[in-house]
Amino acid sequence: MSTAASLNRNTLMATIAAPRAKALQLVKQLLAIPGGSGREQQVAQFIEAELLAAGAEKSWFCYDKAHKRGPIADAEVGNLVVTIPGTVDAPRRLLMAHMDTVPLCVGCTPVRKGDVLESREADRGLGADDRAGVAVVLNAACQILRKKLPHPPLTLLFTIEEEIGLHGAKNLQTSLLKKPALAFNWDGGSPTKLTIGAIGGYRMFLDVHGIASHAGVAPERGASAITIASLAIARLHKSGWLGKITKKKKLGTANVGVINGGAATNVVCDSVQLRAEARSHDVAFLHDIVAQIEAAFRDAAAEVKNVDGNSGSVEITGRLDYEPFLLSQDEPSVQVAQQTLATLGLESELSIANGGLDANWLFRHGVPAVTFGCGQRNQHMATEQLHLESFYQACDIGLNIAVGT
Repeated sequence: MSTAASLNRNTLMATIAAPRAKALQLVKQLLAIPGGSGREQQVAQFIEAELLAAGAEKSWFCYDKAHKRGPIADAEVGNLVVTIPGTVDAPRRLLMAHMDTVPLCVGCTPVRKGDVLESREADRGLGADDRAGVAVVLNAACQILRKKLPHPPLTLLFTIEEEIGLHGAKNLQTSLLKKPALAFNWDGGSPTKLTIGAIGGYRMFLDVHGIASHAGVAPERGASAITIASLAIARLHKSGWLGKITKKKKLGTANVGVINGGAATNVVCDSVQLRAEARSHDVAFLHDIVAQIEAAFRDAAAEVKNVDGNSGSVEITGRLDYEPFLLSQDEPSVQVAQQTLATLGLESELSIANGGLDANWLFRHGVPAVTFGCGQRNQHMATEQLHLESFYQACDIGLNIAVGT
């Protein structure tokens, strides 16, 4: 039996129950740090300072170049990877969370109200997505270092640019992870819900070109880009390829989320830019949805013609943000997650997410990761909260995962 496995369970539980005040302090400090996508440097510096103060060595820290490969030209910093040598001969474990928040949460002041944390500012979200996850991982590592708890080799991964398309995880330099055998991510609500799969997502950029003309003097000589876009969207809606999509027992979603175009009411609009997305758990069906969107816009562009018979056109570009994935229940990380919860007297629930996770890309990189929740509520909303009892429970789980009980 390993040293970690032979720890007196009562002693270990005492160490887990003790740090609530420190965990609360950590998460409040993290929530208060500005750090939207591409602006994670202050968060990374805070993580470094806390770990160094707990006894980490500077040589354990490394940053990759993911920020140079993402969509933000002046992004501040790459993914932060911390590799902690083990004191127990056991497989390496990875614990991770993402550092960025959505713009709505930048500049919040976290305050406690009863059993939750929320933003003092009515127009600001809290940013528990995912600073609560960062706090879970950081709390576990700091406790291990301060209390010198026996533990397997650990890799801590703090990713960037998750909120704008999982770009940190996508562009991760995987060699820095040192080949973890088990991987665990913290991002979500219930700490006992184990997310073992997630949807795939495709992002589209559509540039519709019409023909400009005076809308009062000679509207017939124009071809409206707005009309083209409207026809395409209406057809997608009527044919069931927009919103929630169910076709031949296959499921997915599609959305046109952004439209920009036009300059004056007296000009037939000659340019409209749109941004859209498609999602599905079935990668083949995901590409079917994308094809339907492309066809609708191309057909509409060809249909809208001016009096001279000239039609509009459309340029379409896109990218696969992340492929869907699903872990087997026999996957070692899934089994360890379930066993850890059972050890703590908690019942686990397996789940598949309809939103993308860093775990989507970790799976593609050959590192299957289970995602735990950490008490988040109303993510991406001004009413966002962190449920403290759930957060503390996540911290207990995180420490147990890290020490390898």
